[in-house]
Amino acid sequence: MSEVSMLLTPALSQGGSITHHFGGRVYIKETRINAGQILVQHKHEYEHLSYLVSGTIELEVDGSRSRLTGPAAVTIAAAKHHGVKALTDTVWLCIHSTDCTDASLVDEALVIDGDPKEIAAILGGMQ
Repeated sequence: MSEVSMLLTPALSQGGSITHHFGGRVYIKETRINAGQILVQHKHEYEHLSYLVSGTIELEVDGSRSRLTGPAAVTIAAAKHHGVKALTDTVWLCIHSTDCTDASLVDEALVIDGDPKEIAAILGGMQ
């Protein structure tokens, strides 16, 4: 199981869901996160956009924490671990440019290895 799958599994086991959208070399990962759930994301070699469609979250990027209420768009800088804690039921989109159109391969195409210590720090700060 990949790092990304391990991190997403708790959200999915508690009723969250992921839907993959592909079109025009754009990939959108739509994640529905229940209130109280923490989703530790991965990091990428390049910056990418995230869009909070609905709900309120606490977003942490490299130790900097902010509170957002949707609709809201943010740019996540390259090579930065980031985490989301859903304060209410939330719909969160991650938006990427890619040629990959296979949901089973897209994380492998987009994700770079994370640092378990950074992930643990995000989780610890969001509990």
